[in-house]
Amino acid sequence: GFSSPAMAPTVRKPAAHPAVLVLRRLDAPFAAALREHFLLLDFHASGEPLPAFLAAAAAAPEPPRAAVVVGGGAIRVDAPFLDAVPSVRCVVTTGTGVDHIDLAECARRGVAVANAGKVYSTDVADHAVGLLLDVQRRVSAAERYVRRGSWPAQGDYRPLGSKLGGKRVGIIGLGNIGSLVARRLEAFGCVILYNSRRRKEEGSARRYTYFPDVRGLAAASDVLVVACALNEETRHVVGREVLEALGKDGVLINVGRGANVDEAALVAALKEGRIAGAGLDVFEDEPKVPAELLPMDNVVLTPHVAVLTQESRSDLRAQTIGNLQAFFSGQPLLTPVPCHRA
Repeated sequence: GFSSPAMAPTVRKPAAHPAVLVLRRLDAPFAAALREHFLLLDFHASGEPLPAFLAAAAAAPEPPRAAVVVGGGAIRVDAPFLDAVPSVRCVVTTGTGVDHIDLAECARRGVAVANAGKVYSTDVADHAVGLLLDVQRRVSAAERYVRRGSWPAQGDYRPLGSKLGGKRVGIIGLGNIGSLVARRLEAFGCVILYNSRRRKEEGSARRYTYFPDVRGLAAASDVLVVACALNEETRHVVGREVLEALGKDGVLINVGRGANVDEAALVAALKEGRIAGAGLDVFEDEPKVPAELLPMDNVVLTPHVAVLTQESRSDLRAQTIGNLQAFFSGQPLLTPVPCHRA
């Protein structure tokens, strides 16, 4: 079948430097890398209120067809946002979670969405294990004991930590991150249990015990690791009942999103000794951390840094640029997020 050149699909030649809305703070290397390929309309650099900034972008002679956004921030990609800049046809979020993007609305309008994919997965899994080791072996607490000069004054540090090997670890969300946490903890001699939307039959997941509900998982576990996305089903998936089931010797680790855990219920359980400890990288109202947690020696707190390493930063820059270039040249996105109409 001979086809004339006119029949060939037309791939839009991207403009020299297509305009991109940037709605997250960029460090200097990230900004410089993006500027090599795109004209940046940078909200945080503009100093304008968001509605004025978006109105000006929409009125530009070449209005932006793509936007770069940050997860967990105050800016939501929803109907009012897309109404404000109707030219936007692609949203790239530099987070893995997409709880700040209305996927059904994007699908309705034909707006493509890309996320960070697996860029952060190994770093988050490493951090989850680090938090767990720290809580179990009381590394930070013992370190503070040394710094305070308590060792020569008060003798050996007590109370003793707890062995990690042999612990039953329940993982909520056996996706990219949850699977990597499981593999790392297997190497420590832990027994892996999990809850997911469905039972996983592939790879090492066949060795793990599946629980259809989180309360049952908590009751069977010594440690509960939250590694799931945040959506309506998983908001406060760990609440009072789940913490009760985890029990007074149980430890909670959260590297998902702060709102996966009912923070008030967690604070109460820790204060009343109904669970043994917690390692938290995420909180419900970041950067605010409940004041009651600060003096607790059985709690390890980090400021939402599980994803942040030099390597992941550089990988994220490359992937963000790759997704934008793919969009502007009519190619499939590198890390597309499936959007379904409501």
